[in-house]
Amino acid sequence: MKVVVLAGGLSPERDVSLTSGSLIANSLIKSGYDVMLLDLYLGVKNKQIPEGYKNKDSKERFSYTVPGVEPDLESLKKSSGNGEKLIGDGVIEACMDADIVFMALHGSIGENGKLQALFDIYGVNYTGTGYEGSLLAMDKDLSKKMMACNNILTADWKTISVKDDKFNLDDFELPCVIKPCSCGSSVGISVVKTREELEKAWEYAKKYEDEILVEKMIKGREFSIGVFEGEALPIIEIRPKAGFYDYKNKYQQGNTEEICPAPLDKDIENMLKQRALEVHKALRLGAYSRIDFILDENNNAYCLEANTLPGMTPISLMPQEAREAGISYDELCKSIVNSGIKKRVR
Repeated sequence: MKVVVLAGGLSPERDVSLTSGSLIANSLIKSGYDVMLLDLYLGVKNKQIPEGYKNKDSKERFSYTVPGVEPDLESLKKSSGNGEKLIGDGVIEACMDADIVFMALHGSIGENGKLQALFDIYGVNYTGTGYEGSLLAMDKDLSKKMMACNNILTADWKTISVKDDKFNLDDFELPCVIKPCSCGSSVGISVVKTREELEKAWEYAKKYEDEILVEKMIKGREFSIGVFEGEALPIIEIRPKAGFYDYKNKYQQGNTEEICPAPLDKDIENMLKQRALEVHKALRLGAYSRIDFILDENNNAYCLEANTLPGMTPISLMPQEAREAGISYDELCKSIVNSGIKKRVR
């Protein structure tokens, strides 16, 4: 079976995606698949498509490590010659040629539903959530509205366009969290506790997009819950050693303590798992997702966000949760492929 692992792209989460994609590709090769690791942005020349596959007889394996800083996308645009192009040459052709596309993308076109909709038009089979659920989960304003409509707790928020000249930063109630409306991996996010931090946080967020979410900060413990094939995986608790769970603390080994299974009372554990399943259903997500929560001092569970394509790096949360459930990394990757094949059959 031919599998294209689609990664990279013109996204602030590009490096995370390439690391996930490399590991996924190596795992699938070990499991006997013919695998091409393909960068959504850089693409591939059509004549190179057959040569792009590796299998278990190949000596080469893929390798990529997330740097400590976010990628310089402007330099990538210039060096590649692709400019603002979102889909590289030969990508659609390569994906149509494959039996299935393993979506290892994070952020931007890979998670907002646009690529899924395009694949549906071209008849490309792919893993994960379809275009509707991808759109609802990626747009934090939309996902919070859907949660509120389904009686799922989420922090109070307002969404502001940077083009709106009627708002005043001084009107924001502190402490708050400022984040781009449609980025993941904590890109562009700041926890703001003082007026001095406010303008800097605003400038940081608007580097990434024009719609900014300003959210009431909820104090408490942070948890993440993977959902796979209708079941909630063991819960993981996230404890950054300094600051909050930002880009650096997520992807640099040793910066965060991650405890799985999370030390929770059984009733609270069951409640959090049930809430994760409710979010997954409300946002119309696919075979798998990861749902993040803050649990306050009164055991109220506030949903932070839903992730339709959870990270698959060495320290990513969902693989840790799956391992606690007795599912190895290789088994998880194979199961995700199989779920995509089942979706096609249905």
